[in-house]
Amino acid sequence: MGEFVDKVKGNVNEAVGKAKQNSNDPETRAKGAAQETKGKAQQVKGSVKGALGDKV
Repeated sequence: MGEFVDKVKGNVNEAVGKAKQNSNDPETRAKGAAQETKGKAQQVKGSVKGALGDKV
């Protein structure tokens, strides 16, 4: 279950981060890039959990 949740959260953070990067405000763009990176990390975490059988 944790694998699925992490992957969904990662997809949401990545999508929101990409949307923020289209802003005219440089600070919002920077936050969007950070949020997109966080989303990618969450997806990797979910993949690792899946490979280890949710023991992480």
